[in-house]
Amino acid sequence: MLKKIIFIFLLILISNTKLFAEWNLESGKISMPKNYDVGNLSKFKKGVKLTKSGEKFEKKNKIKKAKKKYEKALDYFLIANKERQGDVEILSYLGFISTKLGNINNAEMYYLLGLSIDPEHLEINGHLGELYFRSNRIDLANERLKILENCNCIQYTFLKEIITQ
Repeated sequence: MLKKIIFIFLLILISNTKLFAEWNLESGKISMPKNYDVGNLSKFKKGVKLTKSGEKFEKKNKIKKAKKKYEKALDYFLIANKERQGDVEILSYLGFISTKLGNINNAEMYYLLGLSIDPEHLEINGHLGELYFRSNRIDLANERLKILENCNCIQYTFLKEIITQ
């Protein structure tokens, strides 16, 4: 009987990804251990890796290569989103990648979905504010800035800088 209870407990423990999550005090986010893979969470990690790679190509002005990385990343994030709908981090990346690919309407939709779950999400508020500014919706960009004003974060500093230049 005790073996069955231990087995059930271990099964629950292994299947519950939140028990393996680590709280990162510096970023204020929950992250999974580097070698931990739960179904399509690996798709999310691959998407993040491709996004970072795309950004490196973009900084080197290799736009075509960056776009290919972003398109692949989008595919991975869409797969991850099907598996883990309502995950704010996935929605944030979907918005970011959509912006990078010029799909502003999709980006705004993903950002707003993310904010409907977590209205205080720093990255989404920052990116959405930037999107509003770049699409000449300054009033909406200022609303995002107002939400970020007490965070003492890079998102606030960056958004304020682009709005006031």
